[in-house]
Amino acid sequence: EEAVSLMKVAKMCGAEMVSLIVRNDAKGMGDIERRADLAVALRELKPLLEEHDLVGLIEPLGFETCALRSKSEAVEAIEALGAKNRFRIVHDTFHHVVGGGGPIFPAYTGMVHISGVVEHDVPLSKLEDPMRLLVDANDRIDNIGQVSSLLAAGYGGPVSFEPFAPEVHGLANPQPALLQSFQYIEAMLNEDTPDR
Repeated sequence: EEAVSLMKVAKMCGAEMVSLIVRNDAKGMGDIERRADLAVALRELKPLLEEHDLVGLIEPLGFETCALRSKSEAVEAIEALGAKNRFRIVHDTFHHVVGGGGPIFPAYTGMVHISGVVEHDVPLSKLEDPMRLLVDANDRIDNIGQVSSLLAAGYGGPVSFEPFAPEVHGLANPQPALLQSFQYIEAMLNEDTPDR
C-alpha cells in the first residue's frame, strides 16, 4: 500500500523514477535471508512499477546494519528477475566507499548521489551521514574519481548532491556553497577528461 501510494504521487508529479531505500535496522542480516527478501521485494514491486510506468531506484547503503550493502547483489537480483527495464541502482559515492567499493555498474545506474567527506580520523567503514558535506578539494572519498569512472564507462544520467551534514543543512543561503562545489567538480572532471 505504501509503495502504491508513493507511485501514485510520483506519477502526479511527473516523476519517472521512485527511490526504494533498503532496510537499515540490522534485522534479517543472514546472507540467505537477505537475498531472499530482496528477490521477493523486487518481484512484488515490479508489476506495480509496470502499472505506473515507473523505474524503481534501488539504493544499497554501505552501513554494516543495512540489508543490502552491495550493488553487485542488487544487479544480480535485477538480472534474475529479468527486470532491467524496471529497476536501476543508485551509485552513492559515500555508500560506495563505506560499503567497501567494488564494481560500479554504469549500465544499471539510474542516479548518482555525491557528497564529500573531510573527516580523516574515522575509518572509512565507520563514516556516518552527518559527516557528508559538499564536495571540495578536501574530499577523502574520491568523488571526482568515482564520477569520472562512471562517465567514462557510459553513464549519462543525473548526478545530485546528498549532503547530510548539519552545517550544510543550516546554511541560510546555500547557493554560493553549491555553486562553488559545482564549479570545483566541473573543473576537476574537465581536467581529468579535457574532451568532455
